[in-house]
Amino acid sequence: MRDIDRVRQQMGARLKELRLDAKMTGRQLAARCNWQSSKISKLENGRQTPSESDIHAWCEAVEQPDEAADLVTTLRSLETLYAEWRRQLRHGTRAGQQSRVEADAKTSSFRIFEPIIVPGLLQTSEYARLRLSQVIAFHQIPDDLEDGVSTRMRRQEALYDPAKKFHFVILEAALRVGMAPPDVMLGQLDRLVSVTMMPRVLLGVIPMRTLLPFTPQHGFWIFDDRVVQVETVAAELTLTLSEEIRQYVRLFDWFAKEAHYGAHARRIITQTMEDLSS
Repeated sequence: MRDIDRVRQQMGARLKELRLDAKMTGRQLAARCNWQSSKISKLENGRQTPSESDIHAWCEAVEQPDEAADLVTTLRSLETLYAEWRRQLRHGTRAGQQSRVEADAKTSSFRIFEPIIVPGLLQTSEYARLRLSQVIAFHQIPDDLEDGVSTRMRRQEALYDPAKKFHFVILEAALRVGMAPPDVMLGQLDRLVSVTMMPRVLLGVIPMRTLLPFTPQHGFWIFDDRVVQVETVAAELTLTLSEEIRQYVRLFDWFAKEAHYGAHARRIITQTMEDLSS
């Protein structure tokens, strides 16, 4: 996927150039557009995406209305950079999994937070098969389930690479919410117990009754300090702005402080297994 943040920053730089050519301060432009002055800074520095009406108002205010058409074209192309799952997976699940293999190869440090599911790198084949079959059914994409599962399993070879390190944080809800039948979930939980003893892999579990420092709105993956990936129902967002990355790193650190590791994490997992078995 092309770098959406880079394009947004380039658009902001062009808006700033138009303002400077008009010899206007940010406050003057904000007053003319009836905006808060902070909006000027956010648009110019690529921290906020302008609307088409924002672009037209800006160009009118700096007396360059002819510039609006090109900027609107850029805006529309910017919006297409959000990778829609149906388009990304139009050839099935294997392509999406393969792109992740390639991303993993470029990364040495992984920080991964998941509130409700077991992260793909830690999934058993049975659990992965269930997850990917749901993706196929929901998005009505070609059924290449076995290829997708195989590629996801091959992706887990990265866990044994001595040049890489992994830090996973999950909520206990990911162990208990009904995301898989009991037999599949028991196998998955047993896998997580073994993960807690793997070298270079840190698995933290946040107990159910923990008072969380921030609402866990979605899962996210931090690749080194250069990229954050967030999956939604309809899109995969790739964030590369340093400010956005810092926010996610801070949030991960907050969650990690609340997590239990090692023997404490194993006790949470094995208790869940006992509850599920009974």
